[in-house]
Amino acid sequence: MTTDNFPKRLLVTGGCGFIGSNFVRYWLGQHPESRVVVYDKLTYAGRRENLADLWDSPNLSLVVADIGDMDALRRACKENQIDLIVNFAAETHVDQSILGPLVFTDTNVRGTHVLLEVARQLGIRLHHISTDEVYGHIRDDHQSVETDELAPRSPYAASKAAADQLVQAYAITYDLPVTITRGANNVGAYQYPEKAVPLFATNAILGEAIPVYGDGLQMRDYAHVHDHCTGIETVLLHGQIGEVYNVGTGREMTNLEMVDIVLDTLGKDHSLVRHVTDRPGHDRRYSMNVDKLKALGWQPKYDPKEAVAEAAKWYAENQAWWEPIRSGEFREYYEKQYAERLAGTPS
Repeated sequence: MTTDNFPKRLLVTGGCGFIGSNFVRYWLGQHPESRVVVYDKLTYAGRRENLADLWDSPNLSLVVADIGDMDALRRACKENQIDLIVNFAAETHVDQSILGPLVFTDTNVRGTHVLLEVARQLGIRLHHISTDEVYGHIRDDHQSVETDELAPRSPYAASKAAADQLVQAYAITYDLPVTITRGANNVGAYQYPEKAVPLFATNAILGEAIPVYGDGLQMRDYAHVHDHCTGIETVLLHGQIGEVYNVGTGREMTNLEMVDIVLDTLGKDHSLVRHVTDRPGHDRRYSMNVDKLKALGWQPKYDPKEAVAEAAKWYAENQAWWEPIRSGEFREYYEKQYAERLAGTPS
């Protein structure tokens, strides 16, 4: 990308969330000449604290609003002369989507559609963050490529697949400049502890049981959030408009292997593991081919084992960040999701 069309004014939706805040931190570190406007509804997983050390920067500001609010979104884009929207805003947890699916449609589908409309009206490039879960369960030795059919199997994955298709439809119908990245299972700093790695790490630190769904042999590509951020940067600067790019390591491990790494990293006893009733429709395997992104010159810094170990270390070193979270609303969710499952397992 030339200097003339280098994105200088970014609107980062969901920028107070896990991946979004890591991206904001990374982007400002690499491109201090840019201005970033974080646009976030500040739901339970979107936290100002995730960027606490950066709010004094003159190149960072916050708009607290919903991506479904077209007037607020249009106003934020016009007032800040935005030339690129990076859309991280989403409800993301599969378990939450099973408990309450309609909010996933509201945010992930309608919210993305509103973003597309504002981008179309104002002539703004849009980059959409998607997930490997849109490909569904991957059989045999296949690795998903960007042209594979989408086959989502959870309300969360279905909402993200619908959003992907809306983005691609706007590219075709309106010639809107868009790109999409589909990320693997990200791990790292500031991930809300409902997700597997931070849940298991914080449970282990607290000496609580670790609830592993089913036999724990589900296969996942655990990618470090830093590598996701560099992958997005590569697509923004060198990717082809209208294209989709997978972002992961191209390697996978079982969830039991992931648990072993977490416990070994933290020096905790493996007797904490409890195998509990699996969740409905649990995909057995995700695996992505990332050659298309590598062809742009990108390489991951961390392999999956390193990514999981680094994440576990972060939670051990940052208890002040997660301890307040693991009470109140989170505790209510945890009891609803795991209490009955754990009650039937031997200690």
